[in-house]
Amino acid sequence: MTSRTLSRPQFTAAALALGIALTLSACGGSATPLAAPAASTAMSDKTAMSDKTAMPDKTAMPDKTGAPAAMAKGAYVTYADYQSSMAMYQGSKVVLFFHASWCPDCRATDTALTGSAVPDGLTVVKVDYDTATELKQKYGITQQHTFVQVDPAGMSVKKWTGTKDGAAIKAQTT
Repeated sequence: MTSRTLSRPQFTAAALALGIALTLSACGGSATPLAAPAASTAMSDKTAMSDKTAMPDKTAMPDKTGAPAAMAKGAYVTYADYQSSMAMYQGSKVVLFFHASWCPDCRATDTALTGSAVPDGLTVVKVDYDTATELKQKYGITQQHTFVQVDPAGMSVKKWTGTKDGAAIKAQTT
């Protein structure tokens, strides 16, 4: 058996590959190798969330003044939809869910949130981890599958990782 010494560029490339592998596996400890999807096959969150069968319509009816009523039912919405109608979610605990399409834990949580009812009084806002650079900086997000509860002014109330469904997310809120 012969031993082989790596050159500095080979060592650097190997270390980088190891670092990427460790970062991706931090998503949930899956033994399956992870790879980012090809751009041509990736579906945007907006497209995925506009499917009426996957996302029930949970809009609030206006009150007597014409303003949207406080959100009583639970909701799972995209960040774009949340931004366009923030007033509709007043009275609800709002949690940003930093989701990556290539993350198995994120996909499992997404399936749980779209497949079963989100608890009343909770709004989960799906944020694309790969494109929401400013939001990640604002809330100090360093990994996907992170949740941030925000107050009505958008200030962070609490941050955590690892929750798998709506009931567990609501249990983490303050």
